[in-house]
Amino acid sequence: MAEEQEHAAEQEQPAQDPGKNDEKSPDRRKLILAGLVAVLVLGGLLWLGYWLVYGRWHASTDDAYVKGNIVTVTPQVSGTVVAITTDDTDYVRRGQVLVRLDATDANAALARAEANLAQTVRQVRQLYANVVQLEAQIDAENVTLAQARRDYDRNRGLRKVNGVSEEALQHSQTAYRADSARLAATRAQLQASEAAVQGTTLANHPLVKQAEARMRDAWLALARACIVAPTDGFIANRNVQLGERIAPGQALMAVVPLNDVWVDANFKETDLDHVRIGQPVKLTSDLYGSDVTYKGHVVGLDPGTGGVFALLPPQNATGNWIKVVQRLPVRIALDHGQLQKHPLQLGLSMNVDVDTNDRSGRRLARTPAAGAGQATTVYAAESRGLDAAIARIVAANAGSATATASGVGQ
Repeated sequence: MAEEQEHAAEQEQPAQDPGKNDEKSPDRRKLILAGLVAVLVLGGLLWLGYWLVYGRWHASTDDAYVKGNIVTVTPQVSGTVVAITTDDTDYVRRGQVLVRLDATDANAALARAEANLAQTVRQVRQLYANVVQLEAQIDAENVTLAQARRDYDRNRGLRKVNGVSEEALQHSQTAYRADSARLAATRAQLQASEAAVQGTTLANHPLVKQAEARMRDAWLALARACIVAPTDGFIANRNVQLGERIAPGQALMAVVPLNDVWVDANFKETDLDHVRIGQPVKLTSDLYGSDVTYKGHVVGLDPGTGGVFALLPPQNATGNWIKVVQRLPVRIALDHGQLQKHPLQLGLSMNVDVDTNDRSGRRLARTPAAGAGQATTVYAAESRGLDAAIARIVAANAGSATATASGVGQ
């Protein structure tokens, strides 16, 4: 009985119209399609708004890295390493001793040079003394020659009246001629001696200057046995060892001054249309993240792409050529104050954003940069005290020659 009632209830329910589902499906697809179009249009409008307000006024890249100077420390003289006072990661000051070489040979060479200078000064004193001696000798020989001339003239007159013998006349004539020849020889010696000192003083005589130059070489060789840091910075790539015999120009280590680093940002060539020198730049590093923002400015654009200066530049004059967008390095200077607070090491990755609103500058520099370049004065200290040492040796061996030598041969 229950089954018959259920069957009757099923027959009383109205049958569903299959056309209604078919009518709803196109409407749903249209709605979804319209939504997608709206999303695309909205996305396009957002992108257009971003480009109009921000994108067209900025050039950015994450292909940027910290660069800096790597100062290679090399010896100027050969020697054996007896001490190394620093190691990798150490901070050093300009002029600080990094490596010491065995100075035994250099000390001996300096002692020989000092002795040679003293001996040379005394030899030059003798040259001046020879001039004075020959001048006095000429005065004496002039007197002797004059006396010989008078004797010869007197005997020649007496011979006419048989006052003297022919032999006495010949003796006086021979003496006169001998004194004349002796005077001529002495005058020639005086000319030779004057040529050795003419126009000079003891202090600027060529022989003394030559000896001074040898002493300077020996002095500098001894001073250069201590190899110093040319600038402030951190030690890296130390490869020198105790007892090693090193030669001039050999790389011992490097000093990296991190207080003067910059960023090389490699921009696509299609993004450089409005990049100009002097434009402001904002940078973030992967090291500190977005919490630290660096301020900088564009210093200049490299004269060529990275591939031009590669060891093996690309050769595009081949049949298998595929165009690739090139990247051009742009140098960006950083604020020194920010570098003091948040130092950067070489090679770190950076994110760069250049504000190109001001496009009045040049892409390439036309004038030399004011104050550009680097310099160090640590090597000038090697000759400190040298002039005083030379003057002391010259004065100790000059005697009274300095007071009289300046007038010789004038």
